[in-house]
Amino acid sequence: MMRIGELAQASAVSRDTLRFYEQRGLIAAQRSANGYRDYPADMVQLVLYIKTAQRLGFTLSEIGNSVAALWQSPDPDSAVTQLLHDKLKLIETRMAELGALRNELQQRLGQRCPLNP
Repeated sequence: MMRIGELAQASAVSRDTLRFYEQRGLIAAQRSANGYRDYPADMVQLVLYIKTAQRLGFTLSEIGNSVAALWQSPDPDSAVTQLLHDKLKLIETRMAELGALRNELQQRLGQRCPLNP
């Protein structure tokens, strides 16, 4: 078991971040008799996963919705690969929508009254 300071150091995040993750239900600690948080050693891997997923554009809500299934999956690598494919598809769709919006805005800039339909 690890205390919050040990987990923070091992995963390179602050104690406040770990408390926030716990409040959001992303990680869980066992409480000792004196009220200290104790984390299993594999919690480092979970915290690193959360940080990497955030860096790749996943929201904490998205991470929270998928983390339990990933952790219990018989093939976590395939499950993560599928999540990445889904996120990439979402990003590509959003980029196409933004490209269309950009084109429309450029066209409207050439009009006398850009807000007329």
